[in-house]
Amino acid sequence: LERFLQLCAGDNIQVCYPTTPAQYFHLLRRQVKGGFRKPLVVMTPKSLLRLPAAVSSLEELSTGSFQPVLEDPDDVKDSKKILFCSGKIFYELYARRKELAITDIAILRLEQFYPFPDKQLKTIVSQYSRAKHWCWVQEEPQNMGGWQFIKPRLEKIIKRTLRYIGRSPASSPATGFPAIFRQEQRQIIEKAVGPAGGQQEQSEVG
Repeated sequence: LERFLQLCAGDNIQVCYPTTPAQYFHLLRRQVKGGFRKPLVVMTPKSLLRLPAAVSSLEELSTGSFQPVLEDPDDVKDSKKILFCSGKIFYELYARRKELAITDIAILRLEQFYPFPDKQLKTIVSQYSRAKHWCWVQEEPQNMGGWQFIKPRLEKIIKRTLRYIGRSPASSPATGFPAIFRQEQRQIIEKAVGPAGGQQEQSEVG
């Protein structure tokens, strides 16, 4: 993702990360039906094909259009903490929030990185007037993924410091050890939302 984002300038390409079947369908439909022709880069992890939570209704597929930003599916406008994310990590964050019955954390999905959806984000962010903590959550290492691209753009909109939650910088996109990967992933979710079962654990992620 970070390599494609480094190539973005002058509205030359589109970089998107749809997280639902309806979003993916409407994104491809926009590409075909749109009155412009620009390369479209779509990040599509295979795990979403098998994830029961990543579904769309027939109505969502037959109506509407691609949304560059997806609001929180629940009514959490009084949230004190806002989590921005993109891609499949949303489902882990959402599941943990539901497990802990937390009502003061909102999760916003960035479905289009470039062109950056400034207008949509400003409209959505303005609805969270009580928010005190603003975070970007990703599972990639800090020097990869969307963090370096997102940070200055989001901070300009929220007019606050954006906190990073994710893995430390690394020379490789993955550790190569499944057990370590799962441990790091668990720490990211704990730091962003909270530990499973409400038990506090020491976390070194972020």
